[in-house]
Amino acid sequence: MIPIRDINRSETYPIVNNLIIAANIMVFIVELSQGRGLKEFIYIYGLVPARYTVPQISAYFTTGQQILPFITSMFLHGGFLHLLGNMWFLYIFGDNVEDRLGHFRYLLLYLMCGLASGISHLLVNLHSNIPTIGASGAIAGVMGAYLVLFPRAKVLALVPIFFFLHFAEVPAFLFLGIWFLFQFLSAAGASAHAGGIAWWAHVGGFIFGIIFLKLFEMLPKTVGGRKFVVKKRATPRLQVIRPTGFGDDPNLYGTISISEREALFGARKLVNIAHGFKKSTFFVTIPPGISEGTTLRLKGMGRQTAEGVRGDLYLKVQIRG
Repeated sequence: MIPIRDINRSETYPIVNNLIIAANIMVFIVELSQGRGLKEFIYIYGLVPARYTVPQISAYFTTGQQILPFITSMFLHGGFLHLLGNMWFLYIFGDNVEDRLGHFRYLLLYLMCGLASGISHLLVNLHSNIPTIGASGAIAGVMGAYLVLFPRAKVLALVPIFFFLHFAEVPAFLFLGIWFLFQFLSAAGASAHAGGIAWWAHVGGFIFGIIFLKLFEMLPKTVGGRKFVVKKRATPRLQVIRPTGFGDDPNLYGTISISEREALFGARKLVNIAHGFKKSTFFVTIPPGISEGTTLRLKGMGRQTAEGVRGDLYLKVQIRG
């Protein structure tokens, strides 16, 4: 399953989550500038278990150089796709966790999960001389926290059915449960560092994300819980609509959500209509100056009668403040 977005609106601006994403991108640019020195750069700032367990190797590093990789390793990536995949998952799940915890506690959760995932990998691969890099462990912790906070939230995902991909709203507990099971089975069946993926770092990060969240929930909400509130400039570009029908009426009825800014200036939304087992995806143009409760008529998108006449789809506009 490929996540597109979660159907879970946050009320605060995810300033920390966005800054973490920006920091990862900036560090990746620094990596690209290393040229032939990239391998040495990764070995110094990545997490290499043998640097801590093999005396002949650890002797070459100072105490500060040994501590630093536990932080720097979670901002390094092995390539553009590695970076893109990690940042996409963080973008989808991180904003809601930050919304619930507040900015400071969310930053602590992220960093603590990154540290815990690195230690988990180190303990399982004590003598590995292969650098471990990536934000996957910290992001796994965020996903574990999301599972506890929003188990019944829906995740819009591309789900493979036979040879085709379909949009589907999957409960978060199912999506994240399947993801964690895959990580655990991969970790259990893989060698120390098979395929260059630190599976146990993912497993450890996910579990510690749940543990740290529970610890944070014991603290007063006023501790690090201040939030930066802003209005949403736009609703999601892709929306799943489940229209309803009445009796023999061939017309279908649904709701489309837009922001105040989109109501003023207009917008174009990619709409996925789910009706029974049939799904269709198309663009809907929202005209500028539209008001709350206005109904958009999509001709021929309703149900087909026995006589072969197809009804229309009516979308009621809902403006989110």
